[in-house]
Amino acid sequence: MRTFGFLSLLVPFVGCLLAQAGSSEKFVFERINVNDTALLIIDMQVGLIPLVRDYRPDEFKNNLLAHAAIGTVFNLPTILSSTSETGPNGPLVPEIVAMHSNAPYIKRQGEINAWDNADFRAAVRATGKNQLVLAGITTDVCAAFLALSLREEGYTVFVNAQASGAASEVIAEDAKARMRDAGVFVVSPYVVVSDLIRTWANDAFNVQTVGWDFAYWVLRGFMTEAHAAAIQNGTLIPGELDEN
Repeated sequence: MRTFGFLSLLVPFVGCLLAQAGSSEKFVFERINVNDTALLIIDMQVGLIPLVRDYRPDEFKNNLLAHAAIGTVFNLPTILSSTSETGPNGPLVPEIVAMHSNAPYIKRQGEINAWDNADFRAAVRATGKNQLVLAGITTDVCAAFLALSLREEGYTVFVNAQASGAASEVIAEDAKARMRDAGVFVVSPYVVVSDLIRTWANDAFNVQTVGWDFAYWVLRGFMTEAHAAAIQNGTLIPGELDEN
């Protein structure tokens, strides 16, 4: 009995030491690199949108378009994919298709997980990018299944949660927890845009980002327009201008 009592005291102590050892590992902040990123638009189909209950319909459509527009603002390789369009799922949102009229559009014939489709896998690999930003309907199936498969393949995956809808908030939160456990970064579209532009003095994308803000986040649009005006009239404070 004395041996058991000693071990019962020792186990928490050893656990504490292991936890401290694990916490000593240096954290690495993996940034979204505009030169190593592709955008994936998954199953944003008109027949699936009514399944979404964790966002209002008008809010959610805006979120879908905002996700798709990230590809146009930053000239990212973009892949569109749908499944069983001729059934109840219907086609992709027309505005999204028009936005990326020259992008690969993989129409899967029933595969629920886009990664199970050979043409889709080939299209992703053809981008040559290691970081993938994706969103899909539904969060727990179309987005999560693909995100988990991509992680298994070694990709860094960012899921735009605001452009991925589910049948309830509980379902969405469970799906996001599952993805996080696998090393998927669950983020907002503004996180993606902010990391891609890096600095508001980024002349290459500043004007386009102002347009993105005004189209999909009006309040932020006024702020970025004010910054653009400061660039134009030369009133930026020292250090804000990109001199590279």
